[in-house]
Amino acid sequence: MITVDAVAPYLLTAVWRSVVPSHLALHIPDGFLSLPVSLVTWLVAIVLIAVSLKRVESEYKDRTVPLMGVCAAFIFAAQMINFPIPGGTSGHLLGGTLAGALLGPWAGSLVMTVVFIVQGSLFQDGGLTVLGANVFNMGLIGTFAGYYLYRSIRFALGRNSLSKTLIAVAIASWVSVVVASIATAIQLALSGTVPLAVALTAMVFWHVLIGIGEAIISVTTISFIWRSRPDLLYEPPRKARSLASEPLVPR
Repeated sequence: MITVDAVAPYLLTAVWRSVVPSHLALHIPDGFLSLPVSLVTWLVAIVLIAVSLKRVESEYKDRTVPLMGVCAAFIFAAQMINFPIPGGTSGHLLGGTLAGALLGPWAGSLVMTVVFIVQGSLFQDGGLTVLGANVFNMGLIGTFAGYYLYRSIRFALGRNSLSKTLIAVAIASWVSVVVASIATAIQLALSGTVPLAVALTAMVFWHVLIGIGEAIISVTTISFIWRSRPDLLYEPPRKARSLASEPLVPR
């Protein structure tokens, strides 16, 4: 007799293969991760969020809070807009690198965490039991990895140049999406949901394309802010005159 337990792995694999092309699920649904993998990602996410809260409380100015709210609202709204990619499917902004460029990695990671909590709890965009993994993959990896890569490239090429900054934003945005997709694939494989080769092929292939859209949106946003209010950047160009009486974030 064929039991549900025997069939479940194959059903999950089939569902995942159908979900990836249509929903490009960096937002992992409930039931796709094993308990150990979920617990580990929850633990890492909670620790990093706690550290981020402490750093933001001790280092950031009060005026950063409104900017965090505006940034969270913008990223949340932008994530609701899908852009088409080849294959009859679509993708949307993740925003980790963008949040890091505007707020720094600590405040940026908190903003991304709030966005994903709201999406998971109110819009069922990703499961609640695997929220730790979704926050870890898209919020923390996307923000920290994206920010520090962006910062390294920008400072190596020239921090006071708009063109160099946009190159850094584009590269970091694309890489952050691809790295997040790799992390998701590894977690699914460790959970026994889908073979690693299948997960990597499906996730990375589509997110290489989605990363291009991420880069375009991030570059457009940073370019507009640079030209209108460069002081809003976490690390503004040195020659820019601040339009505010004090910096919004520590330099």
